[in-house]
Amino acid sequence: MSHTQSRTSTAARWGFAGAAGGLLAALATSSWAQDAAAAPPVIDTGDTAWVLTSSALVLMMTLPGLALFYGGLVRAKNVLNVLMQCFISAGIVGVLWIVVGYSLAFGTGNAWIGDFSKVGLAGVTLDSVTANFASPPRNIPELVFVMFQGMFAIITPALILGAIAERMKFSAWCAFLTIWFLVVYCPIAHMVWGGEGWIFKSGAIDFAGGLVVHMSSGFSALAAAIMLGKRAGFGKEPMSPHSLPLCLIGAGLLWTGWFGFNAGSALSASPLAAMAFLNTSTAASMAVVTWAIIEWIHRGKPTALGGATAAVAGLVAITPACGNVAPMGAIAIGFGVAIISYAACTFLKPALGYDDSLDVFGVHALGGAWGALAAGIFAVTLGSGIETNGQQIMVQLTGIGFTAVFAPVATVIILGLLKVVFGDLRVPEEEEIEGLDITQHSESAYGFAGGTPSSSFGHSAHHYSVSSVKETKFA
Repeated sequence: MSHTQSRTSTAARWGFAGAAGGLLAALATSSWAQDAAAAPPVIDTGDTAWVLTSSALVLMMTLPGLALFYGGLVRAKNVLNVLMQCFISAGIVGVLWIVVGYSLAFGTGNAWIGDFSKVGLAGVTLDSVTANFASPPRNIPELVFVMFQGMFAIITPALILGAIAERMKFSAWCAFLTIWFLVVYCPIAHMVWGGEGWIFKSGAIDFAGGLVVHMSSGFSALAAAIMLGKRAGFGKEPMSPHSLPLCLIGAGLLWTGWFGFNAGSALSASPLAAMAFLNTSTAASMAVVTWAIIEWIHRGKPTALGGATAAVAGLVAITPACGNVAPMGAIAIGFGVAIISYAACTFLKPALGYDDSLDVFGVHALGGAWGALAAGIFAVTLGSGIETNGQQIMVQLTGIGFTAVFAPVATVIILGLLKVVFGDLRVPEEEEIEGLDITQHSESAYGFAGGTPSSSFGHSAHHYSVSSVKETKFA
């Protein structure tokens, strides 16, 4: 059985192995047997404590990690809007997950989506459990599993906002966030991690969310950026990050929180969690070193923003593979994603001309796809029923291909329908120029109405860090 399958078998149960022995069996009464059968499963407190801790670490990735990382990359007049978009993700998805999301993702359902058996957490009690991957399996409360998975659900749509930052109406964002979570995230989570999901049953490896989190959000982000159009002044004025210290602090919090994201996905304080923990940091480290060398060669100097971007890219890429590869595989994954994401942010985006504000596509979509593919290439533990890495690669490609099509197509449909309701999904140009902090929230991050001097208007944050000054010729 693959780590992914073991990680997500929420209905699994375990019992006592073997007989109690002849003498004890003879002495046992029917009343004793009935009491034993009615007793709740034994909870492993160590595993429970680790998953509780991991849940908090994953929330920290969104608040304040992602909020500061994205917030530092936009212009000063839009930083509060980005932070509020992250907070509202925690609010809306946090409620929807309990009401219906958990049921759609982890209810029995069919090959494509869960059912409504767990709506409002029906059937999830103090005694219901989820079995982890330990050998023999040990139990954690299902309530803890609900919370842990809910943190994944919160951060995934929040990642998309980086592609449409600085131009989308807050009301339209709230509506998009709600529908995208129900229509895209929950079905993909079920298909990949739910016991009846077809990608799950195929033996695909997605230990902690390369397909479910990063590819789904990254490909959706590209579709959203194209549909909303470019920011006012894009390609004509340098849109530099307003606070690199905030960005690097956010990246550091993401790196720390990612240990809960990946190692927590073992659902146990175990050797598997230790391997995922080690691989997570190793891949990020290699990505930072590789990106710095590339920048040194290409631009003459390594940048701080490049280092922050590289760390996130490395963390993205190792996510699907962290429980299935050896540390040398993690190094290869970190090396590969630095090349892929650097090329996407520096060359692909200006060549195609799309305005993915903070390079969500280059980092999360392509980084997640590379990580999912690399999970098959470097896997030392294969998926269920799979005998060779070649077979695993083909299974991985199937999951990658489906996610890369389903998520953006669904996003286009959702945004098209919302455009009928809201009219233009963007703020008016004069409000965009004034800044979304003032026009959408009547607040200013730094105490002056305009939000930022005109000198800091301009080009894409990530693109600014990895490209030469000739980038401004691209429209």
